[in-house]
Amino acid sequence: MGVFASTDDPVSTGHEQVVFCQDKQSGLKAIIGIYSTALGPALGGTRFYPYASEAEALADVLDLSRGMAYKNALANLDLGGGKAVIWGDPEQIKSEALLRAYGRFVESLNGRYYTACDVGTYVADMDVVARETRYVTGRSVEHGGAGDSSILTAWGVFQGMRAAAEHVWGSPTLAGRRVGVAGLGKVGKYLTAHLLDDGAEVVATDVNPRAREWARTTHPQVTLVDDTEALVASDIDVYAPCALGGALNDDTVPVLRAKVVTGAANNQLAHPGIEKVLADRGILYTPDYVVNAGGVIQVADEIEGFNFDRAKLRATRIFDTTRQILRLADDEGVPPAVAADRLAERRMAEVGRLRTIHLR
Repeated sequence: MGVFASTDDPVSTGHEQVVFCQDKQSGLKAIIGIYSTALGPALGGTRFYPYASEAEALADVLDLSRGMAYKNALANLDLGGGKAVIWGDPEQIKSEALLRAYGRFVESLNGRYYTACDVGTYVADMDVVARETRYVTGRSVEHGGAGDSSILTAWGVFQGMRAAAEHVWGSPTLAGRRVGVAGLGKVGKYLTAHLLDDGAEVVATDVNPRAREWARTTHPQVTLVDDTEALVASDIDVYAPCALGGALNDDTVPVLRAKVVTGAANNQLAHPGIEKVLADRGILYTPDYVVNAGGVIQVADEIEGFNFDRAKLRATRIFDTTRQILRLADDEGVPPAVAADRLAERRMAEVGRLRTIHLR
């Protein structure tokens, strides 16, 4: 095992620690980013993805780990923010040896970072990683874990969407609203079911033909469109990005017809300033790291000894957090993304400061 060189200077990112990991024999190339441990050990999932370059992988892990610090702070968890990426195509290179090699790198951090599932990794993978490290969440029920974290991720997004609906239309329900779901993966599937149960009309798309076929057979009342471009331009009340990041960009925002954006994808804002463009167009954006925190709430509960009812109750409170942020944004005359950042930074500063009070 060894290290492969970074082309960037991690000191300039504001992160506490960035670890580059390599095991040539198994094909593992991974980066672990720890943004902050002010509130406790960093927690965040492992993304397994065929990045075009090391620089692209590094940029993603830096963005995602920072987002996890803010997400965990607003989820009222005593946990900091971290994330990891494994660079490669999981369909081609994922193996027991690779996952266990990755687990040894996680273990080497001595509890500064807890990992979990993300894009390209699953509960079964975390069970394998856990054969080499204690610092794993998102494990299977048979191994004492919480199982699929997308269950409460979707539930939390639904709660955030209810709060946004109340803010815009006066009632915390999506009944009678047309919701566009971009991405019918692990989270999008559960979110679609919640929306239909609430009386919403759902329009959806996914690049994966199997996901579209799932929608046709499981929920034939869902209207499918060809791609995200068609979805964004369609007559929808709510846009729910549930795939990869950067969904709100200079191409999508000017043509977006929805009045609310609430989705599960991480890092939806393609660049700083997009949140202001949304606000100027009268589109209410609920910050992604606020509403998609249900999954991290679920896996964090494993650290105490998992109880689904307790975790679901905590995820349901995303409704109250979203409502608080939207009211603060109105009071301070700033976009919700700015209000959310301020709340998260305040908690990290105020609670993190207490670590300077040394205990015997």
